[in-house]
Amino acid sequence: MNRYQILIEYVGTNFSGWQIQKKGSTIQGLIQEKLSKLLKEKIILHGQGRTDTGVHAFEQSAHFDCKNKIIDTIKFLKSINHFLNVKDVAIKNIKKKNNKFHARFSAKQRIYKYFIFNQISQPIIEKNKAWHVRRPLNLVLMKKGAQKLLGTNDYSTFRASSCNAKSPIKTIKSIKIKSSKNKIELQFSSQSFLQHQVRSMVGCLKYLGEKKWDLTTFEKVFKSKSRKLCAPPAPPGGLFLFKIIY
Repeated sequence: MNRYQILIEYVGTNFSGWQIQKKGSTIQGLIQEKLSKLLKEKIILHGQGRTDTGVHAFEQSAHFDCKNKIIDTIKFLKSINHFLNVKDVAIKNIKKKNNKFHARFSAKQRIYKYFIFNQISQPIIEKNKAWHVRRPLNLVLMKKGAQKLLGTNDYSTFRASSCNAKSPIKTIKSIKIKSSKNKIELQFSSQSFLQHQVRSMVGCLKYLGEKKWDLTTFEKVFKSKSRKLCAPPAPPGGLFLFKIIY
């Protein structure tokens, strides 16, 4: 068997997330179906992890095994993207891997980005690709709050009730926040995240930026390990899986 890694870009607005489900169109289901038809054998696609309904990806990573070796990768990319591009999905690259490689378990770092438009007017061109927040946000406070989230901690406050992770303890390596022309970018880096963790952290940082909370309240909510005290999660449209590092 031959193992291949693929790097995928997609707009998640019209999908029910990455993972195959009984109802609704998914990224994994679409690509798996098209790969099976193109390669003329049943393909099982393994992703590095899930993205939720409405979440996008600059570079999702997945792998699959197939009997025949893919000789012409340029032709392969042109052929598969012919079927995927109409759905706002694209395979950006394909790489031959040894059988020890696993898209999920070989990953050393996952990087997500979240975008906020902090302005009065509704974004039009980038609608559904950022969170529109009208109230002014204090980036200095948000950066101070982000520093309190770093390191190895119990992130139960930011964990979805449906999360299947064995432990709420994760290690956040870095959080970077920058702004340009009313567009705020938050970047989170960790080996793995809990379900809804990034969106929940962004929701709490937004409360801090709006001065609904002060730093003391923000820290108390984080340390409480109580989901009930968490601010409402940021909407999925502003979240992008940016890169997987192996």
